[in-house]
Amino acid sequence: MIEILNLTDLPRARAAGALVANILQTMKGRSEVGTNLLDIDRWTREMITEAGAESCYVDYEPSFGRGPFGHYICTSVNDAVLHGKPYDYALADGDLLTLDLAVNLGGIVTDSAISFVVGQKRSPADLALIDATERALSAGIAAARPGARIGDLSAAIGAVLNAAGYSINTEFGGHGVGSTMHQDPHISNTGRAGRGYKLRPGLLLALEPWVMADTDELVTDDDGWTLRSVTGCRTAHSEHTIAITEEGAEILTRA
Repeated sequence: MIEILNLTDLPRARAAGALVANILQTMKGRSEVGTNLLDIDRWTREMITEAGAESCYVDYEPSFGRGPFGHYICTSVNDAVLHGKPYDYALADGDLLTLDLAVNLGGIVTDSAISFVVGQKRSPADLALIDATERALSAGIAAARPGARIGDLSAAIGAVLNAAGYSINTEFGGHGVGSTMHQDPHISNTGRAGRGYKLRPGLLLALEPWVMADTDELVTDDDGWTLRSVTGCRTAHSEHTIAITEEGAEILTRA
């Protein structure tokens, strides 16, 4: 299903995006050496509840997971890149942490992810991973406008990731959002320009470039959810929800 919102719903979408951005930045600020992933999950639950919003993850039970997910935020550490299930782990100096959050506020879902290094040990290779996903995300957003094709966004994202020297996994990518978290169209992190669904005002899209340092293959943890690089290499993931408007693309989840 591809859901097109009435542009009068844009204020609600902005509110949902602002909440997601605020929670992610708050959790980033609290993610210090010694912080437990379960505390991040608990703090996220408290902020969602206080805002009168709903988690998109707690009861989430897709075919690819061993569900329901049962937590409020994805916490992926080091070689984990997607769907990281919070567990009893205290963050260490130099950990590369990705936080991924989707929330429903006022009937509209927004979805965003950030990657960052915890503490003071900042490897240039880790920072390069993060930078590549952030630049790819910016390129995908810049390509998004009424009349553009999904392939234009995928091609823009893939060009940045390929130029940075990373191989690209196409099993998981961006997607439509709206009244639910995962909708069509699928937005691969590489593709051919001029192909696919034509963008129109009212479409909400979650773009999410992610890479692994030396592989494009994933392995699933015993928890049935957390996806890691098959080689154990580091990973990074950046995501924004955007609204297609008459003027172009508006980032709803900007900090």
